[in-house]
Amino acid sequence: MVDSATAELLRAVLEEVCARISRYETGVRAHVAAKLLEAATRGETIPDRLKQIGLEALRDAPTMWR
Repeated sequence: MVDSATAELLRAVLEEVCARISRYETGVRAHVAAKLLEAATRGETIPDRLKQIGLEALRDAPTMWR
């Protein structure tokens, strides 16, 4: 579990990374969110690094979700 400050950071990064993705693309957004959460639970809290992780997850999201 992450603290409230980290959760807010993750939400902000998720919204930034998925800004061009429809809110209805829930599979893609969930995939990116999961990767961000994994990184945060490993201790990653640097915003630029989280954004990079999120962009990589977005790029690698299964095409069936797009």
